[in-house]
Amino acid sequence: MVDRLDVDNKLLDDVLKMLDRDCIIVDKVFASCQQRECFPNIEVNIEEKNFGRIRFKPGFIVPNTLKVTDIPNQPNFRRVRFTSRIPYQILDENCDKLKEDFLPDIFKDIILYIPESRDEFEFRIVIETQSVILAPPVVTGKTISFTVGVFLITKVVGTVQLLIPAYGYCPEPPFCDEFSPEDICEAFDTADFPEFFPPQLKCIP
Repeated sequence: MVDRLDVDNKLLDDVLKMLDRDCIIVDKVFASCQQRECFPNIEVNIEEKNFGRIRFKPGFIVPNTLKVTDIPNQPNFRRVRFTSRIPYQILDENCDKLKEDFLPDIFKDIILYIPESRDEFEFRIVIETQSVILAPPVVTGKTISFTVGVFLITKVVGTVQLLIPAYGYCPEPPFCDEFSPEDICEAFDTADFPEFFPPQLKCIP
């Protein structure tokens, strides 16, 4: 009996042999982990202006707070400590900025896989964040209150050279669509002609 997995692997090998292979330099993620933080009551003074929405910007590691240290009896794993900070803006109904600030600092003390490497090879610790408003913001006089949940991913990244299958260069992109204001009269000229008369009562047999 033919093993389905062996067949699939053979087909994959045949496809890969038909493709070119290229060496590329990329940032490889060696390890990552996720965490969550919740801030139940952020209060900001907006001076009685019309509130529109809250916009978050990418979080970052505060300079000079990152510390990576060895862990006894755990080779290739390191203790990683840092402070992360997430900017946000409060916008009015016209998306003009009313206020700009940071969420409370997030302190992290975690263990990550960071293998031994040559001295010239550099690992970097990077973070990605997604901040979500968990309930409708409440405006009371000059103060807005809101609750924020933060998803945070910490990554160990290193620049490496990888061999990958390639389809060649990307095809030429399509032509750009030129913007031109809509001609109201032109749209009217091509619109369906409306019914001019009211409907008649159908005869009942």
